[in-house]
Amino acid sequence: MNKRILIIDDEISIQESLAGILEDEGFSSIGASSAEKGIEILETSNIDLVLLDIWLGDNMDGLTALEIIHEQFKIPIIMISGHGTIETAVQATRKGAFDFIEKPLSYDKIILAITNGIRFAKLEQENLLLRQGSARKSILTGKSAAINALKSQIEMVAPTDAWVLIRGEHGTGKELVAQSVHKASLSSNQPMIEVNCAAIPEELIESELFGHEKGSFTGAHTSKRGKFDQADGGILFLDEIGDMSLNTQAKILRILQEQKFERVGGNKTINVNVRVLAATNKNLEAEIEAGNFRADLFWRLNVVPIVVPPLNERLEDIPLLVDSLMQALIEKGLKKKEFSKDAYKTLMEHQWPGNVRELRNFIERLAIMCKEEVITAGQIRTFLSPEQGAGQNGSGKFVNPFLTADYKTAKKLFEKEYLQQKLHENDSNISKTAEQVGLERSHLHKKLKMFEIIK
Repeated sequence: MNKRILIIDDEISIQESLAGILEDEGFSSIGASSAEKGIEILETSNIDLVLLDIWLGDNMDGLTALEIIHEQFKIPIIMISGHGTIETAVQATRKGAFDFIEKPLSYDKIILAITNGIRFAKLEQENLLLRQGSARKSILTGKSAAINALKSQIEMVAPTDAWVLIRGEHGTGKELVAQSVHKASLSSNQPMIEVNCAAIPEELIESELFGHEKGSFTGAHTSKRGKFDQADGGILFLDEIGDMSLNTQAKILRILQEQKFERVGGNKTINVNVRVLAATNKNLEAEIEAGNFRADLFWRLNVVPIVVPPLNERLEDIPLLVDSLMQALIEKGLKKKEFSKDAYKTLMEHQWPGNVRELRNFIERLAIMCKEEVITAGQIRTFLSPEQGAGQNGSGKFVNPFLTADYKTAKKLFEKEYLQQKLHENDSNISKTAEQVGLERSHLHKKLKMFEIIK
């Protein structure tokens, strides 16, 4: 697909001249005579690079437009000017310009700057994908029949444009399945845009999904692109789709069917081409029966259903999972622990109601709390016992809050274990944990320090 260039210049002759040059080089272009018009185009169209004149008559000047475009759209901007100075060029660069070219415009300089700008944007995107890949390794660990069947399903559906509904219990790895589909898809060269439907407050979810215009509600100081907009041409992952309100479900359904929407507070129609992956731990058929989930949305999402097996249906994968989880902990700075054969056997005898997430947290607890380099079956049984509940007393022995007579103490023990568990689930990301549990980040940080979960 040809790269699309936006030319913002109040001189029509400059627009036409640049458009001809770009067309000769295989680019497509669109012109705007003012910064305001250019920003409108950016809000509704896919643009790869902007050529922006500094002097734009009596309208918004180029440097002001540069700040807005750089902040909101994150695309390369090349400034052009007939009255350029070193001071202006430095100022433009500080505000986010990729390059600065003086008029009269040189054909070779323009094409070279555009080529370099697009190449730079591509490298930025590749770096983002690499950072995402290192932060979350989309590898389904295991060799059981259940996990092999799951891998086979992913292999078949990933290269298509089919929508996928991923179902499974909490902690089974539904997000990992979505990442695996993305990695093997035709959109693997673009980031997968994720939305945790359960973590976004009802009053903000429309803004999060569809974006909003400046001033559309209190706190909307600038316009914002939504997740659907960001995912255009790629994949949108709707996690915990079963937690959406019926009102939002209705709006989502219309957008999924039509692939177009308006931002909150806006009236411009934005067209997108998005492949959707959705995930839920809920029984959506039962939710439909109870009136909590729309049947038409279910059938729209459920093109290819994938069910992630619970850990107790693939217990033979535990040794491989433990080794993989231990390696991840070593990379985070924890000391390596070995597991005896009997330790693996004991782990495989447990049912793991919290699935792989529970296993991961348990292995981390062992790595931190066990001083010995080799973990034995006895230590596994000790840490799996009911007394290994929600807190510790001064001697280091765990205390179950249900065995504590004092309500205040039991409450503190439960709160500490709850927050510690949620922090583990979010890979020690305090901001993400705060969003999930519904606390202000600063308030959560104080609680984590108070409970000595962090230093």
